Formats: sequence, C-alpha cells, structure tokens
Amino acid sequence: MNLSKRFTLLTLLAASTMGAMADGKPYTSQVWSPDLGNGQYKNPVINADYSDPDVVRVGDDYYMTASSFCDIPGLPILHSKDLVNWTLIGHAIAEMPSYAQAAPDPSHGNHVWAPAIRYHNGEFYIYYGDPDLGIFMTKTKDPAGPWEPLVHVLPAKGIIDTCPFWDEDGKAYIAHGYAGSRAGVKSILGMIEMTPDGKSTIGQDRVIYDGHIENETIEGAKMYKVGDWYYIFSPAGGVATGWQEVLRSKSPWGPYEVRNVMDQGNTEINGPHQGAWVDTPDGQEHWFLHFQDKGPYGRVVHLQPMAWREDGWPVIGVDPDGDGRGEPVMKYRKPNVGKTYPAANPVESDEFDSTTLGLQWQWKGNPNALWHFCEANTGTLRLFSQKTTDSPRLYDASNLLLQKFPAENFTATAKVQFFPRKRNGKTETGERAGIAVMGYNYAALALDSRADGIYLTEVMSTSANKGNPEKEVKAVKIDGDKELYLRVTVKNVGPKQPKEKDDYKGEAVFSYSFDGKKFTDFGEPLKLTSGHWIGSKVGLFCVRNWDSNDSGWLDVDWFRITK
Repeated sequence: MNLSKRFTLLTLLAASTMGAMADGKPYTSQVWSPDLGNGQYKNPVINADYSDPDVVRVGDDYYMTASSFCDIPGLPILHSKDLVNWTLIGHAIAEMPSYAQAAPDPSHGNHVWAPAIRYHNGEFYIYYGDPDLGIFMTKTKDPAGPWEPLVHVLPAKGIIDTCPFWDEDGKAYIAHGYAGSRAGVKSILGMIEMTPDGKSTIGQDRVIYDGHIENETIEGAKMYKVGDWYYIFSPAGGVATGWQEVLRSKSPWGPYEVRNVMDQGNTEINGPHQGAWVDTPDGQEHWFLHFQDKGPYGRVVHLQPMAWREDGWPVIGVDPDGDGRGEPVMKYRKPNVGKTYPAANPVESDEFDSTTLGLQWQWKGNPNALWHFCEANTGTLRLFSQKTTDSPRLYDASNLLLQKFPAENFTATAKVQFFPRKRNGKTETGERAGIAVMGYNYAALALDSRADGIYLTEVMSTSANKGNPEKEVKAVKIDGDKELYLRVTVKNVGPKQPKEKDDYKGEAVFSYSFDGKKFTDFGEPLKLTSGHWIGSKVGLFCVRNWDSNDSGWLDVDWFRITK
C-alpha cells in the first residue's frame, strides 16, 4: 500500500473514532469553512491560531505543523489534499520530556517556537527552536504518528525558527533566526551545518544576513533550492505589521540578495508573512501559506497564490502594478490539484464518546493521567479536581483543558454536572469547575462548592501575566445536584472591516441554563486579549484549593461549538 492510500485509511479510522466524521462525511464547522463550493475559497483557510505554519507536500498530500509553545500535546499535524480544506490528524509531541523544558508548567510562551516540517529519505522531520534550550528534532515515517522522541540537536540560547535543508552534495544545514530576548540581538539570520542524519550540528553557527537597516526583526527562515539558487523565505517587520522577504544566493553561506515579495498593500490583512511555499503535484502551480495576527483570535492561516518571475524571484499574492511586490487575496480560485475534495475543517465540538480526548484539546503543560477519564460507555468526560499549584488563579494551573478559538464569532456550550467531594455526608468546600476563556485577560463561569452549598460564580482577571489577582464578579447559590448548561458567546466588537491587529477587539459573555433552551446571561463581559504568543482559548477545568487523597469531579456530557 503506498503512503497516500495508507494515510487515507489511517485518517478515516482516526476520524471515525475521534468524532471527525459525521454520517461518513468530513467534519465541517458551523462557524468557519473556507471552501465556497464554487471552485473558490476565502481566507483564512484556517480561522484558528495555528501560529507560524509550515507545510510540506508528499505526493498529493499536504502536511502542516505550527507553533504550540507550552501547550500539550504539541506540534499539531494537519492534513489536506487541496490546501484549502484541512483536518487535524495528530501531534508530534505527546508529552514534553524534562530535557526539553526550561521552566515548570505552565510555562506561558516558552518551549516550541516556529517549527519546520520536511520530508527526507522516506521520513518526515520537524525541527523547532526553543529560545532557552536550542534546536530540537523529531521524525517519523507516518505523519499521523507516533513520532520519535525529541532529539536535542544543538544546546543553545536564543536560536529560534529553525529549518533543515539537505543538499544534493550530501551536506545538510539549519537556517534560523535569533530571539533578541535571549540572544541579545535580533534582525539577523543564521546558518549552521548539521550531520546528514539531522541529529547534531557541525562547526560554528554563522550569521548569513543582517536585516537591521532594511528588514528589522527578520526571522522565521524557510530554506529551499531551485536550480543553482538557494532561497530563504523570511518574514520581517514584526508579527502584526510585517512583510514577506525572500533571500537568494548561489551558496548556502551567502552572500544573499533580498527582495520584498508581499506586504499588506491596500488590503485588510495586516502583517501577511511567515509560512511555507509549496507546489501542486504536477508542479504547475505555486502557493504560499502564512499567518495573520488577529490579536485575541490568534495567528490564523491564509493561502496565497505565488508565481515565479522570469528574473528568478517569486511574487506572493496578486501584483496588479507588476512591481514584484504582491499583496494578499481574500478570495481566490482553489488550487488545481487534479481533483475536487469535499469541505473539511479541524474538529471543534466533542461528544466525548471515545476513550480518548479529541485532537482539538490541549493542556497547559504535560498532562497527568489522574486529571481526566473518558467514559465511552456513557459518553462522558470526567474531570477530577486537582491542585496543580499553590496559586488561586486559573492562569497558573496546568490542568486547563482548552482549544483554539475557531472563528471571530461563535458560541461554546457544555452540558455538565458537578460532583464535589463528600466526606462523612458533607460536601467538601474549595472545589470549582466550569467553562473558561483564557488569555492575559481571562474569566470563567464556575460551579463552586462552599460551606452552605453550590454557587454559580464568575471569576475574572485582567493582565494576569503581570501578576494581577483573580476576583469574583458574581456569585449566586443554586441547586447543585442538577445538570446545567454552561455557555460562553464570543464576538468581535471591533470595526466591520479591520485593517490592523489592534482592530480585532472581542468580548466573551457567559450564560447558563437548566433546560438547554432558555439561557440567562451571568456576570460581566470579558474583554478579550491574546495570551503569550497565542490567541485566547476556550475550554473546561476542575480545580481545588486543598491537598487530599481523593477528589470531586465535573462530568461533561458534551462540548459544542455553534454559531
């Protein structure tokens, strides 16, 4: 069986067990699907926070990975046949080993930065730079996993955005950027030779390009070769406001010429840059996937047409004035990959009918087996209360089960029942569980066990990253033995046609219901913010403020994303 057929079979099997298929059809989102069904697509092709995307084509299959920072499982793996319709099929990091952790969980904004995925000698490789620890690599023959344990290729501080490259002469290299916060200097690109097996480096790291004058904050290097030319695709100008550069040279060590091949132009897509060049299976079309920073909604993924000029430089997007600098499109014809594929999107909702969590869920660090139980017989997720830190703030907890925002406007609803621990017939106090939206600003709608019963509460913190405390906004005593529907509605409250990152203003409003039909708003709206290099996330939690030899729990019947 060839790789493509084997992968398709594995994907279908995984999808059927993970809820990715409904009635034999791929999962399609109620809140965002880019395939317009008429041969065209709209951007973003993934309206979720898959930051720093990189893509490789193998045969007629495309595979994407993205930054995951401290969230586990890490290094998401997505699959597509047409570059428009994407499915999440797994992760390359199931658990972060101790040698790849520079700080305890949750280590907001650390660990896995800007990966690159490549296919070499029958295996898939992913390299990423940890700004504190250096370069790491994992590989596999099956992109759906499992992936091999992380290899620490180069211990270093400040090296990020790493991309491997194997040359025809047998030599191999890693192109990369530098994190100014650790290296003490930024706006430069580096290169280091590596062993052909990709497991270690050779010699000294060298600076190959200085962008301080024309391309400040250049980073995110992705290396390719066309004919005798080595090309490095690199973003510059900053995450939210930058542009896409391409460098080229006849030697991997330079000197490099440089050209701006795409910027925002007159469009509403701020900072279009950092991503991957791929072609169609017949080699006739070229495409570029990149991110756009939408503040609290994260860095979403766009697809742009790309063309090669006669002078050997690429142009990304459309170039109406022919100056060689493209600008992004919001709507365009789909890539001609030889076939038409059905609409498909990463799964968001979860009925919890499996013995494992859906692939959309991540913890804020390495999970513990005692945090949850997937009871497939009853189709229930049970979250056991845990005290993971001495902090009373949810921001400092690792046992938060969260997923990316799927769009700018959506509703997340969970059907739950709270079972706080009882001892000698009395309910223990100090356990709480519910639904949360997490960023630098965060809030939660929670069920809280107190001395005189169960209370429905809203808690909130603003600028939690600065150490600000969590406050209780509202508390109402309820009948705690009943099933309850907890809901959060997220909406963009900025201008209808935003032109930059700061225009993406959002709020989250919590509500509850006892019958799943009539919902009552509760507490105050949360002003949405980003997190540390990520967008806000939504999900579930169950925590307590005491140590014990047992716990209470939250049963979750389902979690659904709707309009």
